[in-house]
Amino acid sequence: MARPIIIAPSILASDFARFGEEVKAIDEAGCDWIHVDVMDGHFVPNITFGPQVVRAIRPYTDKIIDTHLMISPADPYLEDFAQAGADMITVHAEAGPHLDRSLQAIKAMGKKAGVSLNPATHESVIEYVLDRLDMVLLMTVNPGFGGQSLISSVIEKTRRVKKIIGDRDIDIQIDGGVTVETAPKVVEAGANVLVAGSAIFKGESVDDYRREIENLRKAAQKAQ
Repeated sequence: MARPIIIAPSILASDFARFGEEVKAIDEAGCDWIHVDVMDGHFVPNITFGPQVVRAIRPYTDKIIDTHLMISPADPYLEDFAQAGADMITVHAEAGPHLDRSLQAIKAMGKKAGVSLNPATHESVIEYVLDRLDMVLLMTVNPGFGGQSLISSVIEKTRRVKKIIGDRDIDIQIDGGVTVETAPKVVEAGANVLVAGSAIFKGESVDDYRREIENLRKAAQKAQ
């Protein structure tokens, strides 16, 4: 049975001066999760948000706040993001030497745990932590900036990850270059959680966001 399609707009593409209003707007427009791309200027070449932003937007939505930590080290900040209101905390396999320990710590805080893989990272790394995971996030662009085009080789990687996961209760998230054109390709390969930034926030109103979310969802569902 196919897993439900989950649309998770990335606030990296939103109006930074209106975070609260933007989160409320995509919530009303029918998104499933709120995706927060956390970058440190060290692990990736950009600086974005910290726990304070998660805390600031938490009152504007009851939906899952999906926090993607593109930072190294991540462990010292896990508790800060958990206390700020993150529901899902995803760390990069490449960001630290003790992935299993990081995932244990996230689960111990009562949060869902994800692991993210950069495009050139082999998927076999997840085999040793499957019992810790709620989600695998596959980067389909090199992390650090929004608006990039999807790297097509990750589509086959998605198939291999799906095979490794088998019938376990683990979502596969795609982050980078997700559009109505690329979504069917990754969903057909096994993904069910789609992060989209510029594809959704190119509009200016709740109705615009709703239209883009619905178009993305329909395109994805047709591929299941």
